[in-house]
Amino acid sequence: MRYAGLSDEPKRIKVERGNPNDFRVMQQFTSEASARQWERRMLNHGYEKDTSGKDWKYGYTFSIRS
Repeated sequence: MRYAGLSDEPKRIKVERGNPNDFRVMQQFTSEASARQWERRMLNHGYEKDTSGKDWKYGYTFSIRS
């Protein structure tokens, strides 16, 4: 499953999610509106929303294989 989320602490999210090899900070944002727009775009591309992040400064993606 592929996930996308927003956070001010992407390094913490990476560790909490088990250091996925494909964890990427995709973009840095200067406004919450542009961050939320990116998040909606990623969800429209088939990503699931990762809700473990707080705030919106960085957009990140990763996948978890079950």
